[in-house]
Amino acid sequence: MTARVVFVGAGPGAADLITLRGARALARAEVVLSDALVDPALREMAPNARWVHVGKRGFEDSTRQATINALLLRHARTAQCVVRLKGGDPSVFGRLEEELEALAAEGIACEVVPGVTAALAAAAATQRPLTRRGQGRSVGLSTAMTRDGEVRALRRADTEVFYMAGRQLGALAQRLADAGWPADTPVNVVSRAGWPDVLSSDHALDALAAAAVLHAGRPTVVIVGAGATAPAAQCPQLDPRQRRLETLKP
Repeated sequence: MTARVVFVGAGPGAADLITLRGARALARAEVVLSDALVDPALREMAPNARWVHVGKRGFEDSTRQATINALLLRHARTAQCVVRLKGGDPSVFGRLEEELEALAAEGIACEVVPGVTAALAAAAATQRPLTRRGQGRSVGLSTAMTRDGEVRALRRADTEVFYMAGRQLGALAQRLADAGWPADTPVNVVSRAGWPDVLSSDHALDALAAAAVLHAGRPTVVIVGAGATAPAAQCPQLDPRQRRLETLKP
């Protein structure tokens, strides 16, 4: 059975972070339901598709989940290939399960194409592996805030990565301290990972709140622990603003 709906991870930023399989799905698409933070340059990969914006920002939905589900069902009944284009990776804080369940209830065939999630893009941008030999054996991915608006943080892994954390840095620092992280724990804050204007800053845990002004209004991940430790040596990096985006050909 051929998939009628393909969930594609667009990656966390620039269009050329999409996978080749994702680009090929876009080339076949008749309809694309696209997230808010997806690079507009991806439209070049599906020039003949109808693009429908179904963006969300945090818990304050600009497009409600029930509306997205209904749009998926409507277009899947009439189009041969519908792409649900999600920022980052569909299975990491992407509300993927709800949309799969809606399609499964109608017997509509689906495929999920993974993408690069923001934590990996942040690690790549700063040349700081999330796992480190001898000190970083585990990685935890969490949202900084629960659905009820509560900031939570635990110490479950050697490296903890918090998504959607830019507005809660002071509260997050306090929760991390309460969970047993020492005051001098290294923290790396990265905003707009995967984009040419990526910004990174280093802090001790007890000074994390100071990063709020620097990263204000930007999609932000916070890396705590082993993965935030500055490397002993670092390769020279190209200025991302000088990196030329080459159009991917599916």
